[in-house]
Amino acid sequence: MMFRTEVSIKASQLNLPHQSEVVTIGSCFAEVIGQKLLQNKVPALVNPFGTIFNPLSACLLLEIACGKTYDFEQHLVQHNGVWYAYDLHSALSSPSKEELLHIIEQKLQETHDQLQRASLLIMTWGTAVSYRLTATGAVVANCHKLPARQFTRLLLNPSEITDAFNQMLPRLQQLNPTLQLLLTVSPVRHTKETLEINSVSKAILRLATHQLTEAHEQVQYFPAYEIMLDDLRDYRFYKSDLVHPTDMAEDYIWQKFVSAYFDEGFQAFLPEWEKIKRALAHKAFHPVSAAHQQFLKATLQQLRQLEQKHHLNCSAEAAQLQAQLL
Repeated sequence: MMFRTEVSIKASQLNLPHQSEVVTIGSCFAEVIGQKLLQNKVPALVNPFGTIFNPLSACLLLEIACGKTYDFEQHLVQHNGVWYAYDLHSALSSPSKEELLHIIEQKLQETHDQLQRASLLIMTWGTAVSYRLTATGAVVANCHKLPARQFTRLLLNPSEITDAFNQMLPRLQQLNPTLQLLLTVSPVRHTKETLEINSVSKAILRLATHQLTEAHEQVQYFPAYEIMLDDLRDYRFYKSDLVHPTDMAEDYIWQKFVSAYFDEGFQAFLPEWEKIKRALAHKAFHPVSAAHQQFLKATLQQLRQLEQKHHLNCSAEAAQLQAQLL
């Protein structure tokens, strides 16, 4: 008797090798997948503009990174002595307006360069609930805890999302004609908007992603949302806030992701690298003992072999081991 509903993922033609460059942008799920890529030596640029929840803001930022003219100075605000950009997460802020503009310029250039080289762009959309700045009518990525009276809450409709995406896509294609796009809907519930509105919001996002994958050959959908809600539907897979996935759930979704989009070489690398990571994390009771010193030397040799086999840069890990050798 079956006690779970496993989500099957359609075979993908991506078959990405280990050295494929990736960009992630969007909600916290883009951060989770991005960090796992980095931890496993995939050259990824992870959420360069901070956590971006709504798809309109994510599409706008990608357009600007691809060359769209945009005056960020007209979209800054100072609050409690700190400058923020309405189009970016609060983590990208500064007491100096000039410094913030410099940070933004650096992030845009970094994103432009990585997109130009990347094999894959992952966009994770968190919510269709957005906020419009009353003074200008522009949808903002972040309200930066400014007074609520300055914003109008709205629920995006699918056509607004697909229009923004379709406006952005030609710029991406011009910058990098071979770039593949992977859309996901974040499985994290936005309970502050009420569960009812969250359901409507996720339905809007899911409809928009479906329409875009139907319309564009280079756009695919990864069912992280369905895996979490339909396969991992037990509360043991949620953290204590009952909203965010546990590490176990994230690892399960990561395994599904890797199996769908990366080649056999990378999949074979992962258990080898996991063994090295466990060795690096090992804390010895007697660091100077002959047994532990031999363990360090053996681990360093394995690391060197893995580095050569998969054409990786493991200098940081090697230095960590070297520092412990007598």
